[in-house]
Amino acid sequence: MFSRRQILLAGGGLGFTALVAGVLPKLSTSTALVSQAYADEVFEVTHSDSEWHSMLSDEQYQILREEGTERAYSSALNNEHRTGTFACAGCDLALFSSATKFDSRTGWPSFWAPLERAVATRHDRSFGMVREEVHCRRCGGHLGHVFDDGPKPTGLRYCMNGLAMTFKAVAA
Repeated sequence: MFSRRQILLAGGGLGFTALVAGVLPKLSTSTALVSQAYADEVFEVTHSDSEWHSMLSDEQYQILREEGTERAYSSALNNEHRTGTFACAGCDLALFSSATKFDSRTGWPSFWAPLERAVATRHDRSFGMVREEVHCRRCGGHLGHVFDDGPKPTGLRYCMNGLAMTFKAVAA
C-alpha cells in the first residue's frame, strides 16, 4: 500500500506536470497568442511586426507586443515623482497623470486611475490565474494589469510596466 505522503507527493507532481505542460506551449507561442487575442480588435495605430521591432527596444517589444513583464523594481519610473504625464511607449498616447501615481510597494509603477479613454481591459487567463490585463486603447500595447486592492478614491491599482511607458514632465 502507499502512504498518504506518497499519494500527496505523486498528486502534487502530476499537478505540477499538468501546469507546466499547459504553460510551456503558451510561452513558446506568445506572439501567436497576442495576435489571436487582438484579432477581433481594431486599433487606431497599427504597424507591421518588423516596424514595431524597429520602433521599440527588444525589452519594450517583449512587453508591449508579446505581453511580457519587466522585473520588479527595475523601472526608473518607480522613482519618478515630478508632475507630468505617463504615455504609451508604442504610440505616445497619454495614459496616466502623475497625480494618480502612488507607491504600491510591488516594484512596478502604480496608479489609481488612468486618464479618460486612455486604456482598455480584457480578461487574462494566463498562467492559471484570472486577471484584468490593461492595454493602450490606441495601439493595443500591453501595459500591465489592474487589481482591486488600490487606494481611494477608486480602490484600483493599475500595476504598469515602466518600459511600456514614457514620462513627460510639466515645465515648472
